[in-house]
Amino acid sequence: MDLSKGVPVSIHLKTEVNQDGEQEEFLFDIKGQVIRMNNTLYIRYKEEQEDGSEPVSVTMKVLPDGSVQLMRAGEMRMRLKFSYHEQFETSYQTPYGVIFFSTYTKDLHFSLTDRPTAGKITIAYDLFMAEQKIGSYDLLLEFSA
Repeated sequence: MDLSKGVPVSIHLKTEVNQDGEQEEFLFDIKGQVIRMNNTLYIRYKEEQEDGSEPVSVTMKVLPDGSVQLMRAGEMRMRLKFSYHEQFETSYQTPYGVIFFSTYTKDLHFSLTDRPTAGKITIAYDLFMAEQKIGSYDLLLEFSA
């Protein structure tokens, strides 16, 4: 399939959150699109909100160097960058102002197959605010055409 024109995909997204000794799991099975531009792979989808508000546009960007960026648009804007064993500063735009935090990527894997078009991204990371760890996250995103 020609990924430069965009391919509709089914996406399975699982996020495990560990904060203050509590574990929570979020599962989504949604439709999205995969497109390749200039050796960068983009996975786009809309994330439904628990409160029934407008879905949030999410783009996961897999760069040629193997790093991954997760971007959320909408009322709450965020851009996270993940690269194996690296820490990145970032911000989270909310209606009440900007929150600054950082991520440390503990583990990161990406695989892609052409026939059929499918892929898998796994990211394990810690989230910090003002040098204090506020949680550990395990993200799994699988897609197939």
